[in-house]
Amino acid sequence: MGKRVVLVEDEPAIRENYTLALSKRGYEVTAFSSVEEAQQGMTDRLPELAILDVALNDEPEGGFKLCQWLRQRSSTMPIMFLTALDSDFDVISGLRLGADDYVTKDISLPHFMARVAALLRRVAALNSATSEEDLLKVEQLTLDLERIKAYWKEQTVDLTLTEFWMIHALAKMPGHVKTRDQLMDTANVVVDDSTITSHVKRIRKKFMQIDADFDRIDTVYGMGYRWKS
Repeated sequence: MGKRVVLVEDEPAIRENYTLALSKRGYEVTAFSSVEEAQQGMTDRLPELAILDVALNDEPEGGFKLCQWLRQRSSTMPIMFLTALDSDFDVISGLRLGADDYVTKDISLPHFMARVAALLRRVAALNSATSEEDLLKVEQLTLDLERIKAYWKEQTVDLTLTEFWMIHALAKMPGHVKTRDQLMDTANVVVDDSTITSHVKRIRKKFMQIDADFDRIDTVYGMGYRWKS
């Protein structure tokens, strides 16, 4: 049985097209057209990936509402927005609510499928982690790879799946600059530069909610980012 994917899209033709495309690649797809339908369909069993439109029927931000609802039930399940809305405000709003990726409907099908596979690959990678790799400790940072939990000064940092793997990519090699391409590759995420920047800003904010003096993530202008030891 393929990975279980839920698609929430109110336009019938788009919903059918993406359902067919995902099914052809072996995914088990369940599609919904509204927030209420999706909530009813996912109450008893969450999927392994949720793909959401933002505007759903008469709810212009229905997808954002659904993202919040899902995040309350799982901090690590991958969530992707697939939408016609492409402003920086919409992208940042989606990421702020805990989405792992945000793509627009003009994306090519191969690129879209690569991003779906990347999100699911990170979940699968967790299950193959050996016991020696379960914890990564760098000074006051601890990453629990088995449970996808991050701790700073022994306090939990509430990271999404993408944010967790980005921190892992940086922290496992302190002082080394990761270009955006390397960060995407190491973290198994396929996003554009502006989305990486939004993720990094969000990660910094989450650490600073625990420690106002947090300054471990350096921006190396023109190159990328590094974890400062």
